[in-house]
Amino acid sequence: MILIIMSVLIGIVAGLRTMTAPAAVAVGARYGAIAVAGTPLAFMGYSWTLWIFCALAIVELITDQLPATPSRKVPMQFAARVLTGALSGATLSGPQGWVVAGLIAGIIGAVIGTLGGAAFRARLAAAFGRDGPAALIEDVIAIGAAALIVLAY
Repeated sequence: MILIIMSVLIGIVAGLRTMTAPAAVAVGARYGAIAVAGTPLAFMGYSWTLWIFCALAIVELITDQLPATPSRKVPMQFAARVLTGALSGATLSGPQGWVVAGLIAGIIGAVIGTLGGAAFRARLAAAFGRDGPAALIEDVIAIGAAALIVLAY
């Protein structure tokens, strides 16, 4: 049951920042915290997977600060968050044989994180009178939560 909760939580992170969740899970898989060897998700532990997801996460953190970045609720952005939430949730639950349950939990978390994160950020931006500080706070929350989830695994 705890793995399903963790899969929902990593899905929420994916809803906040699309690439932060798979980057964190890839770090955990690469360095042995998440035992993916011998599972269909073994590629999450490869060094190239780690580098690709980490690079994409860094690029996302930068581009999210730009005013022309589209809303996370447009279909392409929303779908990407759902997919990375599913991948991340499945990776957390997969080593114990709960790939499908983790995938579904990751999707649920990604939907919660996408919609809840958009509302939270809008309120923060309104409180600050601009979006920049709200985006940085959301970055810190997403990175911190992802790190805590993988460390707690």
